[in-house]
Amino acid sequence: MNALIGMPQGAEWLVILAIVVLVFGAAKLPDLARGTGQALRIFKNETKGLKDDDEAPKPEAARPTELPPISSVDESRTDTTLQDRQTDNRNG
Repeated sequence: MNALIGMPQGAEWLVILAIVVLVFGAAKLPDLARGTGQALRIFKNETKGLKDDDEAPKPEAARPTELPPISSVDESRTDTTLQDRQTDNRNG
């Protein structure tokens, strides 16, 4: 087996940790860990949400609903008023 392909062990982890401390600084490491944890939590929640969406049954197509009348004015009265206006405009 090739030793370059395996996971880091023992002293290799210490070297990696030392490089991270040098690059980011010891003061920023807690913030970096907190941000990474939050990002992982958000990622897990989103992937769980996607799985739940795939498993949920698809809803039926929404049926169109009947719209309520535009106003409470009596329709026969409205038709008469419209006819009166048309007559007035012609006679005008």
